[in-house]
Amino acid sequence: MMPSEDSARPLPADDSLRVQLHNEVHARPTARIRLPALVVYVAVLNEGVSREQECEHLRRLPGQDALRPQDLHGHFLRLRLPGCTLKWERHTEFTRYLLVQPMPGDAGLGTRDPELLSHIVLPQDWLAGIPGRTLVAVKLAMLHDDLANPQASLAQARTWLGEHAVVASMMGNQAHSMVATDFMLRDSGFERMLVLAPPSTSETRAGRISQRLLEVETYRLMALRGLPVAKELAPFLAESERRLADITAQLENKTTTDEALLETLVSLAAGIERATAQYAYRFSATRAYDTLVGQRIAELREQPIPGTQTIGEFMQRRLSPAMATVAATAQRLASLSERVSRASSLLRTRVDIATEDQNRQLLEKLTKGQELQLRLQSTVEGLSIAAISYYVVSLILYLGKAGKAAGLPIHPELAAGALIPLVLWAVWRTTRKIHEKLHSGH
Repeated sequence: MMPSEDSARPLPADDSLRVQLHNEVHARPTARIRLPALVVYVAVLNEGVSREQECEHLRRLPGQDALRPQDLHGHFLRLRLPGCTLKWERHTEFTRYLLVQPMPGDAGLGTRDPELLSHIVLPQDWLAGIPGRTLVAVKLAMLHDDLANPQASLAQARTWLGEHAVVASMMGNQAHSMVATDFMLRDSGFERMLVLAPPSTSETRAGRISQRLLEVETYRLMALRGLPVAKELAPFLAESERRLADITAQLENKTTTDEALLETLVSLAAGIERATAQYAYRFSATRAYDTLVGQRIAELREQPIPGTQTIGEFMQRRLSPAMATVAATAQRLASLSERVSRASSLLRTRVDIATEDQNRQLLEKLTKGQELQLRLQSTVEGLSIAAISYYVVSLILYLGKAGKAAGLPIHPELAAGALIPLVLWAVWRTTRKIHEKLHSGH
């Protein structure tokens, strides 16, 4: 029996990450939503929240007593509960909970600002007990409508949302559905969105629509987390720029010692590096989230409804200035760091030049000292030759006197005087040989 193609594996051994990387594309499948439906979405910041805590909270749901922390290691979990489906997703900075349940019958299109919280089919206070800090909370209603008259459908959507100013658009190249929202926080802490789609809308399309809309709102708020940081950093940057200008002026005018300038510059550089380490990630994350917002809005393929802003237009006017502020602050911080580095280089150059000048002066002093030492040494050597010669001549004189006393015909003074030139030459010659031996030894 021939083996099947799947079991033959005519391949080298798999890379250790191959299966994990391959399955990443299936890690977060889109929900399948049957209309009419109520989607309750909550995203919480998970800093300091462990998977064990999230698992413990999920165990409070009906029939989930056997849930284990290792079941949450895949960053995605879908739980089928009585009358609803709950999806859990953990990301780097936040965790998302998505509840999909049938739409209450008394909250359909045509009602005005219907009450929805009491219809949520979860244990009481379960939402309030989610570990973390709330970032996004949305009640997304997905209802049927034929959309034959977009203006009439928009009027009904505005009534359903409570007669507020709304942002709305037709979605898809064929305008297959409508979305409307007012981006307002209710007293309950939730926003509201409404999607109208014809009965022919598939469950997968409804799931993709809900995912894109909810991701737009999530990534919008995550991107905006960089704005308070930028505003907080602005006074520090202004003060640092002023200090750097002062340092540069002092460096130019030479009104302060290099040691004092260096101490001030090091303090400034340390503060800037601390700010960079503290806020660089937030600014990078803001850029990434802003890019995702743009991508999700593009995927909606919005078609405008006359007289009403689209979500893309709303984001362009409201989100872009904030993103520009964050980007300018990040660039300002990076530029300040570069300018401090250049000022440090200038100061180091000046210190190096001053150090070289001091070394040159020191070498000149050492050279002069060596010349004096050589002169002194020559003088001392001359005195030494004279002294040694004096002692040798004295010995010769005493020796001549001893010989004269012994009866030898010698005149000691004349002999000593006659030998003085010879003694001087002999001592000088001996000294020269000693010097030559010392120099040859080195």
